[in-house]
Amino acid sequence: MYVVKRATQAPSLNGEPQCPVWMAADTLWLEHFHAKSSTHRPRVSARVLYGDDELYLYFLIEDRYIRSIRTTYQASVCRDSCVEWFVRPKPDKGYFNFEINAGGTLLLYYISDAGRTAKGFKEWQPVDWEHAKLAEIHTSLPETVEPEITEPLTWWMKARIPLALFEAYVGPIGDLSGQTWHANFYKCADETSHPHWASWQEVGDPLDFHKPHCFGPITFA
Repeated sequence: MYVVKRATQAPSLNGEPQCPVWMAADTLWLEHFHAKSSTHRPRVSARVLYGDDELYLYFLIEDRYIRSIRTTYQASVCRDSCVEWFVRPKPDKGYFNFEINAGGTLLLYYISDAGRTAKGFKEWQPVDWEHAKLAEIHTSLPETVEPEITEPLTWWMKARIPLALFEAYVGPIGDLSGQTWHANFYKCADETSHPHWASWQEVGDPLDFHKPHCFGPITFA
């Protein structure tokens, strides 16, 4: 279980390395690498905080072989160097897959049934840009990273996500204090020279991040 602490004030979304608000958040680690991964094992941590009307998300990645070329909303950013947060706010509703590449490009669906058909998920919808643009996303890298950076490099992604984005699909959320959601955190890089797939909670076989039964609890303090 991960405990999401209430932010004492809005944390930094820029490059401030030792923002005291972020430093007070609990840290989780993405230590489960799928067997199909290459020998590259980036060191990845994540932190989450909450406020009255928003969530804050922070990934820190000690990486290598970084490539990021997709720059339009809903592009297949998982093929780039990418961090992902899949989160289900309510047990009887669907989940959101926030997928953000190193350049800050977002892919976001609301998935009610992740079972597969010949055409894709059984029940899902892309999150309208009207709602997705409410998420404020910052990364330490430029929008495009090409050619691939082969030397070791630490990069980060920070986001502010208003609760209104979630509520447009799952209804009123109310006071977060004491609530328990379910989520998983991922790092991937499908089309780099050293592809890898890391997660907070193990996903097992077959390789697929869309396994809500593998999500772990996150509780709001």
